[in-house]
Amino acid sequence: MFPALYAIIDLNSSQEIEAALSLSQKIAAGGARLMQIRAKDHSAREYFLAAQKFLEILAPLGVKLIVNDRPDVAAIATAQGVHVGQQDLPPDLARKLCPPPLWVGVSTHNLDQLKVADKTSADYIAFGPVFPTQSKANPDPVVGLELLRQARNSTRKPLVAIGGITVESAAAVFAAGADSVAVISDLSEAPDPAARAAQYLEIARKHAERALYAERN
Repeated sequence: MFPALYAIIDLNSSQEIEAALSLSQKIAAGGARLMQIRAKDHSAREYFLAAQKFLEILAPLGVKLIVNDRPDVAAIATAQGVHVGQQDLPPDLARKLCPPPLWVGVSTHNLDQLKVADKTSADYIAFGPVFPTQSKANPDPVVGLELLRQARNSTRKPLVAIGGITVESAAAVFAAGADSVAVISDLSEAPDPAARAAQYLEIARKHAERALYAERN
């Protein structure tokens, strides 16, 4: 089953590496088992060294680490996968550097992009931003819950909702068909990141229980 919480840690924020590593440990303590690191302004060497540090901490905890943008860094650092955007290498080219069992994920921002991604070797598809977000300087147009529902009906791959998601909106996002919620700010800015991660997982658990009950009845 695809992890219900997809934590993203932005290394280009004001956080120093050590603070980001500490944050990742707290999120893992809350039950998160899938994390992505972003380092868009770092050199390849800096990104590789950072990935190694995260892997040293997270691998013993059973957390999969996904490297954003750079399949070469993901492969060399022996991370568990790479996530590419619309301006990065296409998923099938990223796959050449990250063969199974490594994961390749891809970001999509409208239904046309999602349908293209569905035909690739990508292991999962991210779709969003579902809500307004401050995590990107130039975010794509908000897709909303209705387009998320349509996205769910357009692919059988695991669907990761991203963009402005909080614990207040997570239940609606799962109900719209997301298998997982990608969260950045609502984890990093939480007073207790471990407790916040646990909240998301509890919301996912309750949704799964309701869905199972509805299916049986």
